[in-house]
Amino acid sequence: MVKHQPLQVYERQLCLSCLTGIYGCRWKRYQRSHDDTTKWELLWSLILLFTFCLLLFWCYFWLEAHNDYNEFNWLLYNRSGAWSDSTVPILATTAAGFTYIAFLMVLALCHVAVGQQLNLLLCVCVCVCVCVCATGPFLHIGALAAVTALSWVVAGQVARAEKTRVQVVVLLLYLGVLLGLYLVPLSITSPCIMERSELKPRPDVIGHQGAPMLAPENTLMSFQRALQMNVTGLEADVTISVDGVPFLMRDRTLRRTTDVEKVFPDRHAEDASFFNWTDLRQLNAGQWFLEDDPFWTVHTLSEGEKREMANQSVCSLEQLLALAAPRNRTVVFRLRRPPAGHPCHHSWINDTLEAVHSVMWTPDEDRDQVRRMAPELLQTSLRKQSPQALHQQGVGRLLLRYNLASAQDVREFSQSNVSLALHTVNEPWLYSVLWCSGVPAVSSDAPHVLKKLLSPVWLLRPAEYCLIWVSADLVSFAVVVGIFIFQKFRMSGMRSYNPEQIMLKAAGRRSSQDVNIMKEKLIFSEVSNGIGTADELYMENSYDYYTNEGITQ
Repeated sequence: MVKHQPLQVYERQLCLSCLTGIYGCRWKRYQRSHDDTTKWELLWSLILLFTFCLLLFWCYFWLEAHNDYNEFNWLLYNRSGAWSDSTVPILATTAAGFTYIAFLMVLALCHVAVGQQLNLLLCVCVCVCVCVCATGPFLHIGALAAVTALSWVVAGQVARAEKTRVQVVVLLLYLGVLLGLYLVPLSITSPCIMERSELKPRPDVIGHQGAPMLAPENTLMSFQRALQMNVTGLEADVTISVDGVPFLMRDRTLRRTTDVEKVFPDRHAEDASFFNWTDLRQLNAGQWFLEDDPFWTVHTLSEGEKREMANQSVCSLEQLLALAAPRNRTVVFRLRRPPAGHPCHHSWINDTLEAVHSVMWTPDEDRDQVRRMAPELLQTSLRKQSPQALHQQGVGRLLLRYNLASAQDVREFSQSNVSLALHTVNEPWLYSVLWCSGVPAVSSDAPHVLKKLLSPVWLLRPAEYCLIWVSADLVSFAVVVGIFIFQKFRMSGMRSYNPEQIMLKAAGRRSSQDVNIMKEKLIFSEVSNGIGTADELYMENSYDYYTNEGITQ
């Protein structure tokens, strides 16, 4: 008797073949013929998830850090001595890496959705939930939409699972994450969730180094452009030349913002304060801006502006005060004490006071002497202290970095009549948050950007935010329930199987145009009671197409 196994039929599934091939380089069907995820596949999936979470945080960090790109570049310049926009390669590699890893994550989730067990789902949900806890109110809605969409994959996993214990664990974990996400707004606080009547006046804008995105920093042209933006004050960095003239310079050397390497090639590494004013006046302080284009704004300038910019020179503190006085603008400057061995190392305060009037005095050194010699100066501190300590020192103004003052600090300084200004604020969203917090003034490199902001980027009354939050939760819950019901109905009566497994079917059940028929093997065997024909054997035996087992009648 000759026994025949029915012919194997392999149905083409191009979508799944592409998913598996791109994700795991498994293009041949026998490489995808198992149902269970191996330990190595699970390990690589977890590594992929961990990498995705790190890149997600890294990408979000650099997007939010846009306000401080220039400060980051300046910090690297002080350490390396070479100026470059270091954020460009960082952003490029971050975008490329995140795009690639996110693409792999999408492929992995698609595998889970079609029945390929990769055990990635629950960890992704937890990652999204943690992300939401660290962000603002509107990101909660985006995260809620993402987790709600993942319910399709979760419902499919629950419906396919053969063990009740697995179904319960997956379902409880997902619902726990979803419930936590529903309740996250209880812990979200934002200064811009407030009644509109409680909104404080628009914070004043102080031009930090003028308008350095539109003109070379610390030049007359930069301060003129800032005044055109209707700033309430000007902020500059001041050092003292070897012959006692206070001039504006942020760096310790002149290499970045002047052509000192061309005019004085042997002195380009010297401290800027060791140059006399005559030598400083010979340097060009504007050409570097046209060549380096640090803020990518040169293309917006007219030819006349470029010619004016190319002729800018080092600006003295006296020139800045002469520009600000007729317009009644406050001048804030950060005075750097000359290094040891400088002729003005001990007389730096007297030399500076001879040139200034009606300005904010920021250095803490010898503040009592300054108060005695120039009582009209506004005493301003750069160091965070309690309101009581500031009052004891006779300091009425405080200039801090924006991340050093919380909303509670702002309220305390305001109640104690201490005027607070925060630096450096360039982004509209950050300016809006500080506006809602009640900050009276900010220092900015981009006064032209903040000038356009007539109201906070967003402002919600508590009742409005509560309505948005509850509505989003209800819609999400309804969608999740609907998806679970639909998935349960769609997969009811279907046994768990791998969509890519090889199914054994009779060749006559499908036409050759629809399937690709492959003969795997033909077994000949003899039995003791004689030999039958193939047709007789086929009529005498039936086949279970789900278990791939022959059943003898």
